[in-house]
Amino acid sequence: MCLRAYHHYLERFKRLMVILILILILSKTKAASQVALALPGCPDKCGNITIPYPFGTRKDCYLNRTYRVNCTTLRVSDANFKLLDISLDDSLMHGLLPIAYHCYNSNGSVSQSQPKIWLSRFRISDTMNLLTTVGCHSKVDLMNLEDKHYITGCMAATSCKGLAGGSCLGQGCMQVPLPYRLTNFHLQAQRIERSVGKWSFNNCTYGFLVQMFQYTFQETDFDNMRDRSMPVALEWTVGNTTCEEAKKNRSTYVCKENSLCVDHFVRVDRGHPGYSCHCAPGYHGNPYLPNGCQDIDECEERLDDCIYGAYGCVNMNGSYACSCPFGMLGDGKENGSGCSSLEGSKSLKNSLYIAIGTGTAASFLLTLILYYGLKQRRIIKSREMFFKKNGGLILQKILFESKQPTHMAKIFAARVLEKATNNFNKANVIGQGGYGTVYKGTLEDQTMVAIKKSKSIDETQIEQFINEVIILSEVSHSNIVRLLGCCLETQTPLLVYEFVTNKTVFHHLHEKDYASSMTFERRLNIATQTAEALAHIHSTTQIIHRDIKSSNILLTDDYTVKVSDFGISRFIPKDQTHIQTLVHGTLGYIDPEYFRSGILTEKSDVYSFGMVLVELITGRKVFSHDGTESELGLAMFFVSTLENGCLIQILDNQVKKYGMSDHINYVAKLAKDCIQLEGRKRPSIEAVKEELVKLGQSFTKNSSCEPCSSSLVLV
Repeated sequence: MCLRAYHHYLERFKRLMVILILILILSKTKAASQVALALPGCPDKCGNITIPYPFGTRKDCYLNRTYRVNCTTLRVSDANFKLLDISLDDSLMHGLLPIAYHCYNSNGSVSQSQPKIWLSRFRISDTMNLLTTVGCHSKVDLMNLEDKHYITGCMAATSCKGLAGGSCLGQGCMQVPLPYRLTNFHLQAQRIERSVGKWSFNNCTYGFLVQMFQYTFQETDFDNMRDRSMPVALEWTVGNTTCEEAKKNRSTYVCKENSLCVDHFVRVDRGHPGYSCHCAPGYHGNPYLPNGCQDIDECEERLDDCIYGAYGCVNMNGSYACSCPFGMLGDGKENGSGCSSLEGSKSLKNSLYIAIGTGTAASFLLTLILYYGLKQRRIIKSREMFFKKNGGLILQKILFESKQPTHMAKIFAARVLEKATNNFNKANVIGQGGYGTVYKGTLEDQTMVAIKKSKSIDETQIEQFINEVIILSEVSHSNIVRLLGCCLETQTPLLVYEFVTNKTVFHHLHEKDYASSMTFERRLNIATQTAEALAHIHSTTQIIHRDIKSSNILLTDDYTVKVSDFGISRFIPKDQTHIQTLVHGTLGYIDPEYFRSGILTEKSDVYSFGMVLVELITGRKVFSHDGTESELGLAMFFVSTLENGCLIQILDNQVKKYGMSDHINYVAKLAKDCIQLEGRKRPSIEAVKEELVKLGQSFTKNSSCEPCSSSLVLV
């Protein structure tokens, strides 16, 4: 009787399994087909440009007329920029803006263009664009469109003697950052001095806005830029209130199911710029459309958290769950209760009674497990390809063959780092830049770490990336942040560093709460330790950092230096003195010779270090919104001031108060040597280190506890 019932149940179960598999496959297909960017019946393209809602190309296809796109002119609403693309992920769009120019002909008559830029409610991104002027003794002013009030300006106040293309640092070309979120403005280019007879060499002055790293200055630009347009990045939002206020009126609130609302920065004098919508974690698509955010199948990326892998991973809306094989109980997770056998007899009779007792729910669960088991081969293959793509096999081979594995990089599991950062919660973000985001995390053994999540990685450079991870993990120096390891189970690799507690040199120099602690002796120690770290990586590993700046120099609680962020560093083989690379770095700190030629040498780090020295003794930012250096660049401003014997006028108060004239003058001269325009004229970092060590010893020997401002005499 029991056996007959078992066979009857088995046949019924097989039929149910086939039906459920078909339902699941059809539901997946239907869900995939429903992912859309535009409203139903509305086009989502203008040529090759994708037009996602709330934007649209015809009536009833956009949120309101502000978001109407003219496919013929590629204009958005009444704004006068030409559209290039629209992004939902970061609420940015890219467009083209005209150039302002002011030109003389041989008779001295003037032709000019002073474009008026109207952007409707869209704003120029102040973090992604630069105000640029091109010309000798040139200037560009940016003014408010309504009241003509001056907003900001940029000046190339030097002659074009010894002009070299590729560099926008004051000679023939100058760039400065923009103020907070421009909307409507007027550009005016002009020459500072009008010298008769010079028109044949440089008869035009140009001014324009351009996205960072999208313009490279050439000497030929003096004569052929009038008809050009420049790409810029613009921010877009919806509404004119905060998320909290917007949610009170569901009829006007535009963020739909499975999405998150994000506030944009507020300025009292400009009103609230609105908010943007983003699909919640576990979803992707268009958050402004009903059901626009569709579920992502996390099982393909998180199988390691399930004990039985593909057999036990069940995708859910916005999440996933792990399950146990039939006949076992538990949550199926490695860090949970796991899976354990049912208590009591394991006989067929008891198993059958349990199956019948659980009924349809147990049948459905078993069906899902079997269904996802059919996908095991494809999922496992996909995981292997994903691991290979990030260089996992290369790293495993190197670690296996290493004779000193304890000093090598550790491979972290993704789930470990997710737990350490509370699933990469925004509250744990401690740094963000063009190359990625840095999170603070706590491992299971309570070790504090910093986890760098890169935005992207070049798949053709994976082997080089792995080699550099190995090299950096072997670097052991008291003034260098230690690379503990990496994680290769995510879309882009994660790098894990030791955590440093006392912020950066940039914070201590430029934030009022910290500046008082930065005595001259402390600044001298910071410079010395930074030079020691660079000398170590140059001599022992042939690594060039490429992005030395005050915000990449971390400090411990006792102000010990920890040089960080080797994310764009490059390894140079021992038999070479330089390599050709794509130019990377930070404006103001980047070596102008490297910026122009793309040839990277150890002297490139020396230039960046020289700018840090300038920053330490002047207390000024490399880019400032006030002062002459914002127009000339801090490097040229510093050298000019030093050569004119006016160094004391630009020194930081703490340096003047606690420093001694001989030591300050020596550091200033050392900084000047480091920022020579020609790399061959700069000292090596080893020589700089030795000079700073001697200077520190001399200062310690001669200094007293009292401030030294009374004896300060500077030239």
